Amino acid sequence: MPPFPSSLHIFHPSLNHYLKPNFFSLSYFSISAPKFPLSSQLIPFNPRTISSVATALSPSENGSGGGGERSAALAGPPVLENSVQKIDVNPPKGTRDFPPEEMRLRSWLFHNFREVSRLFGFEEVDYPVLESEALFIRKAGEEIRDQLYCFEDRGNRRVALRPELTPSLARLVIQKGKSLSLPLKWFAIGQCWRYERMTRGRRREHYQWNMDIIGVPEVTAEAELISSIVTFFKQIGISASDVGFKVNSRKVLQEILRSYSLSENLFAKVCVIIDKIEKIPIDEIKKELNSVGMPQEGVNKLLEVLSIKSLSELEEILGGAGEAIADLKQLFSLAEKFGYSEWIQFDASVVRGLAYYTGIVFEGFDRAGKLRAICGGGRYDRLLSTFGGDDLPACGFGFGDAVIIELLKEKGILPELIPQVENIVCALDHDLQGAAATVATMLREKGQSVDLVLESKPLKWVFKRAARINAQRLILVGNTEWKKGMVSVKILSSGEQSEIKIDELE
Repeated sequence: MPPFPSSLHIFHPSLNHYLKPNFFSLSYFSISAPKFPLSSQLIPFNPRTISSVATALSPSENGSGGGGERSAALAGPPVLENSVQKIDVNPPKGTRDFPPEEMRLRSWLFHNFREVSRLFGFEEVDYPVLESEALFIRKAGEEIRDQLYCFEDRGNRRVALRPELTPSLARLVIQKGKSLSLPLKWFAIGQCWRYERMTRGRRREHYQWNMDIIGVPEVTAEAELISSIVTFFKQIGISASDVGFKVNSRKVLQEILRSYSLSENLFAKVCVIIDKIEKIPIDEIKKELNSVGMPQEGVNKLLEVLSIKSLSELEEILGGAGEAIADLKQLFSLAEKFGYSEWIQFDASVVRGLAYYTGIVFEGFDRAGKLRAICGGGRYDRLLSTFGGDDLPACGFGFGDAVIIELLKEKGILPELIPQVENIVCALDHDLQGAAATVATMLREKGQSVDLVLESKPLKWVFKRAARINAQRLILVGNTEWKKGMVSVKILSSGEQSEIKIDELE
């Protein structure tokens, strides 16, 4: 083996490539031989360290040949055994831990997402959290482009943590191709990542419930999706007096652009600008619309239309012959049949910020005005072709987990979710720990939840533990009872206690 060099520097350009400085930067790693005699404080030299470094730098693994994946991580510098680095115990900014009480709430929310999806006949799917960056780089000006957590992996591929789920859905539909039987009714609950300014209900990582219908061109699909969200709200105790839906069609904007003979290429840019109406001053909106080539007369007309809150008033301006009016009228008619008319209202300013929407769009909002949009979605009939696939009629929505929790807190109806275990089993003698384990195993095999006390503890401690985990009954394994093939069972809600044969425990 050649002598260990006095200084070994590892540098790979792809590891130092980053999109934005405020995300992260990977700099070179350095392993230097100490300039002082090795002492017992240092971790003993291990040839495998050099081996892993050599493997990481081999041509067949670093993207310069062979096309293979790297099988070894870069080795770091020697670490002092007695050196302890105090870490920040908080999760990264914008992210969350889920201790048991928070996890119970998340599980409850996801259960309701899944139950509503089941009621509407949707099947669950999921996709990788890590996707190709190209999947999310569609149109210039989209806010989401600047919010990506993206980087170059060790195979020199540009990848990103998914900021939303719909593009992944589109990718999977294209992948499956003609093997799919339409229409598709799919739902997903997935973790998403966006590097954005945090406000109440807005985090850099969140979970999102998506429901999508692929293959149905009729407005009945949008009506069904809104019905599912209304059903969810009702299921968790939210009423039409708490939440409403603003509904519009992007075809309204298309008709205005056509009336001024403006290029269709402006459509996506105008949508992105209009989506900022409640975020920046109206004068800034006007400047941005002028900057993309919209004449002042067209800007004034557009802003006039965007202020309309009545479908009949919109019809007076645009006429009743256009697709936009026809689609919206059908949706409001269907809302009556579904029974949620009081939940929805027309609002011409709603366009949604993502470029791929093509028709009806909608947003769920807090009527008290204290929170940002609760959910949103719409029709995206031309998304698949942006990825090289054949377009299919499609619509869907995204519903984040953070805002709805804030709304439930605001309304004072956040559920109280306490842990619950059917049995707590305790040995009264250390020598009976094995016997207690036998009882616990037998009950678990019968589908009963059991908290087995794993140490010798006084009964006072056991009763406190039982109360904390909300156990239904306490099973005590004592010498006298065990010799008779029995255990002592106490129903904790009533205090009733009895001896039961072990094989009769249910």
